[in-house]
Amino acid sequence: MYIKIGFDIQLAITSPMALIYVLHVHPSRRDDLMAPEVVMVEPALRVDEYLDAFGNQCGRVNALAGVSEVRFHSASVIRDSGLPDEVNLAAWQHDPTELPPATLQFLLPSRYCEVDSELLQFAWNQFGQTPPGWARVQAICDFVHQHIRFDYSAARATRTAVEGWREGTGVCRDFTHLAVTLCRCMNIPARYCTGYLGDIGIPPVPYPMDFSAWFEVFLGGRWYTFDARHNTPRIGRVVMARGRDAGDVPISMCFGPNTLKKFEVTTYEVDVYGNAVQTV
Repeated sequence: MYIKIGFDIQLAITSPMALIYVLHVHPSRRDDLMAPEVVMVEPALRVDEYLDAFGNQCGRVNALAGVSEVRFHSASVIRDSGLPDEVNLAAWQHDPTELPPATLQFLLPSRYCEVDSELLQFAWNQFGQTPPGWARVQAICDFVHQHIRFDYSAARATRTAVEGWREGTGVCRDFTHLAVTLCRCMNIPARYCTGYLGDIGIPPVPYPMDFSAWFEVFLGGRWYTFDARHNTPRIGRVVMARGRDAGDVPISMCFGPNTLKKFEVTTYEVDVYGNAVQTV
């Protein structure tokens, strides 16, 4: 399967500033790209590309005096297995004493995932009797999926997992933050993911295309994908970045006043000639 991916983002700025972006496909998927991915920046400004502490490909742009708008855009085609997210009901839960050290940071509280909060006792009360491992993570996804009502108009960039739990509304990042936090409360390493997830293999949904958030848990010696927002295996997921929570993987971050003027995301199946394919 081939998937067309891309974006067109424009920001208005009022003063010289630095802008960070995390818009590349994750290096783990780079070999699947049909051609090298290029993030175009307009006007032509110096770009410093780097890998962050989580292995994500990032960039920094320094907008000089006189620059009033910055545009990021890109278009690529990526090869994909076309298979839904893997399910492994036998994936077991590790005791923290045996977890690889690199996973331990994904057990800890982070900016949007308050493990050291009232959610800790709630998690053990709610999920303490579920079988550890895959079934426990699925029980958490089922709870979050039913507890939070998806509402674009209620999106708030500052909402934490505890606030999402109390308010019962949000968007995909809120579903993900709550599920990640509940997993960590149960001693299951969980990391936040952002990337592309188009309407492939499902009927089109009546929302503008956007980047998506899901999460990965460490079970049975490896990472598995879970998605509390959709709560069903999906096809065509293309990860861009991973971190402790959304604070680690900002699509863009401006160090000064700014206004979003345009935000378009593209992700849909294409044939070998680049023509759109109707999947359902």
